[in-house]
Amino acid sequence: MATKVHMEALSPTMEEGQVVRWLKEVDDPVGQGEVLAEIETDKATMELVARGEGLLRRILVAAGGTAPVGEVIAIIAAEGEEIEAAPDEEPTGAEATVERAAGSSQGEDEAGSGSAEDPAVPTRSAGRSAAGRVRASPLSKRLARQLGVEIEALEGTGPGGRVVRRDVEAAVEARAVQEERDAEPGPVSGAALQPDEEFEDIPLTQMRKTVARRLVESLGPVPHFYLTVDIDMTRALAARARVNEILSQDGGKASVNDVIIKAAAVALTRHPECNAWWQGNSIRRFNRVHMGVAVAVPDGLITPVIRDAHAKGLDAISREVRELAARAREKKLQPHEYTGSTFSISNLGMFGIEEFTGVINPPEAGILAVGAVEERPVAFAGEVVLRTRMRITMSCDHRVIDGAQGARFLATLKSYLEEPLAILI
Repeated sequence: MATKVHMEALSPTMEEGQVVRWLKEVDDPVGQGEVLAEIETDKATMELVARGEGLLRRILVAAGGTAPVGEVIAIIAAEGEEIEAAPDEEPTGAEATVERAAGSSQGEDEAGSGSAEDPAVPTRSAGRSAAGRVRASPLSKRLARQLGVEIEALEGTGPGGRVVRRDVEAAVEARAVQEERDAEPGPVSGAALQPDEEFEDIPLTQMRKTVARRLVESLGPVPHFYLTVDIDMTRALAARARVNEILSQDGGKASVNDVIIKAAAVALTRHPECNAWWQGNSIRRFNRVHMGVAVAVPDGLITPVIRDAHAKGLDAISREVRELAARAREKKLQPHEYTGSTFSISNLGMFGIEEFTGVINPPEAGILAVGAVEERPVAFAGEVVLRTRMRITMSCDHRVIDGAQGARFLATLKSYLEEPLAILI
């Protein structure tokens, strides 16, 4: 019996996936559990394994193509086994010729069109039935309903003028572009592109699409407010230097960010009202601190999680951050390594940014934005002296954290960083 290969949800937040490459070609033998393809999710590149065995009879989404979760992207069947028509058009993308090169018939290439139209018989307009109805694949009809597209208004590009998935997607993209243009103010004098202007349009990756969607979801519904504290880092840096002398004996080294992660995690155990999720009808407070650490990657941002950060030493935190960050940049993180954080930290201090505000990662209720550590003249012990200072801004979800609660948490964090021995008390 034929096995349909579906685009699986390979991450908890995945809505669609992009086929990076197929590891099997049409008519290659496939064993159950064998890796079929590499799929780029919204977070990482994952392996898609076969749920059946036989021959890879059809590839419906070519390398470079995308498909929503649940869509059939390939079919596995025994040699000579008759398989039902695919739900949509033939493959598109860099490997669009793969199925045709394997010798599939025109009826197979139409992939679900039923009987092929005879192009030599001009009985009616292309893409319409004898009754005047638009001919469209089941998937394109479903997508059109979901996305609010009038399928009757579309010009089909499939076999015989049939409306297929790509026609619906093109209509959605065109509508989005038009809405964006309508929302823009009138052009500024001189803003129009010159005929010889050089530019490049960069396609969105799955990660960039997800980052954009999550930011809109956060800044829109989540009522942010911000608290900033200025911290004297002199003793924290001295303590870090001493710790690194010890860690260096085993090849370890703790960064300033590792120190902040540890201090913030311990502070959150004293202020569980900030270590919480907004649940719609309830607030979930956590006893353990799972710290999300924002990591910049070439096409976006991902937040690996240091679990039980409050209970780990600087050496363990440092090694874990380095390992997770390296795998994040290689797109090799597993879902459990970037989900389940209870609070987050974003640090741009290494870029010389003095102060900024972070965007909360729902359902979390807070995030720390860490600025640069720098020497500044300040009043100290009755004199103006140079001290090493750092600003941290906390973004709070006002549905979960009140101003006084956030302020008390920052006061505790400040006390830990200004006197690191206090963490041990």
